[in-house]
Amino acid sequence: MSAGRTARDKARHELTREIKDEARRQLATDGAHQLSLRAVARSLGMVSSALYRYFPSRDDLLTALIIDAYDALGAAVERADRGDTPVERWRGACTAVREWALAHRHEYALIYGSPIPGYQAPQDTVAAAVRVPIVLLGIAAAAGVGDSEIPAVLRGQFDAIADAVPVTVPTGAFARVVLAWTQLFGMVSFELFGQLVGSADPADAFFGFAVDRMAEQVGIV
Repeated sequence: MSAGRTARDKARHELTREIKDEARRQLATDGAHQLSLRAVARSLGMVSSALYRYFPSRDDLLTALIIDAYDALGAAVERADRGDTPVERWRGACTAVREWALAHRHEYALIYGSPIPGYQAPQDTVAAAVRVPIVLLGIAAAAGVGDSEIPAVLRGQFDAIADAVPVTVPTGAFARVVLAWTQLFGMVSFELFGQLVGSADPADAFFGFAVDRMAEQVGIV
C-alpha cells in the first residue's frame, strides 16, 4: 500500500470516528429519534455532502452506532467471563452487563430501549448482538447443563437456530439460557430506566440475588 493511500485511510478512519463520537453526543442530548446527519455535519464543521460519503443515510449511521454498542458490550462480557467455576463465570458475565449499561446509558438505550421510528435494524447487527447470549450459553455448556421438557413449538424454534450458534447445549438448556438472558436485560432495563425506584433501589443486592436465582434456574448450580 502506498504512503498516500495509507494516509488517506488513516484520515478516513479518524473522521469516521469523529462522526460517530459526535453522533453519540447527540444521542445523549436529543435521543436516537432526533439523530440527523445534517446536525452532525454542522457540529463538525462539514458540509452534508461530505458526510454522506461516510454514511449515506441516517440509518447507516445508526447501524454503525448500534454495532459498536453491541460489540462494546459483548467485549466487556467476554472479558468478564472468568472464574474457577461456572457460577463464578455466570456472576462475572451478568455483572459486566449491568456495569456496562450503567456506564453507557445512552448506548444501552440505543440497543435495548424504545424502537427508533422508521428504522429497521439490518442483518449486519446480528453477529454483534448475539455475543452476550453466546457467552451465557458457553457457561451453561461448561457446567454440563442437561435437557428438560419444553413445549414442542419452542423446541422446534430453538432446534432451527442451533446450527447457527457456535455453542452446543441441549435444547431445553438453550431455552433456559434464553429465558435468563431476557430476565437479565429486563432487570438491567428496569434499573436503568427508573422502574426500581421506591423498591429495590439501590439495586445491588437485588441484582446479586437475581443473578444467583437465574443460575439455579438454568442449572448451573
